[in-house]
Amino acid sequence: MILSCQPKEPTPLSIGKVWKAQLVKEGDQVVYTQGGSGNTQPGYVNFRLDLTSPAKVTLIDRDGKTVTGTWSVSTDNKRLILENLKPLPSSTIGTIEYYITASPTPGSLPLQRAAESRKTGNTINDYQLVPAD
Repeated sequence: MILSCQPKEPTPLSIGKVWKAQLVKEGDQVVYTQGGSGNTQPGYVNFRLDLTSPAKVTLIDRDGKTVTGTWSVSTDNKRLILENLKPLPSSTIGTIEYYITASPTPGSLPLQRAAESRKTGNTINDYQLVPAD
């Protein structure tokens, strides 16, 4: 008798909170460190990713611009998907995707943007996010 193995469904991620930037890399360059005095992109101090509502996301980027839409996590827990964003972020169709680069913890959400950001000179950006106070 052959028994089939069903793949185990990943446990849904618990990331529903407001996140802020602790460390940001644009391409290979660290451009922001929380509390750092030599940040080349100090605007990341205002970066917020609000995932507190399961049906709504608010993203405040380094330039202070706010977009809102919906968010979800891919079924394999490897991507965070922001959709139906208004106003449309530069060079998007209203969607921004991030790879979740390591298992999130209550104190850390590591993300890498899945596509180049025109706003930052067409770089792939990495974000180490921590809960906002």
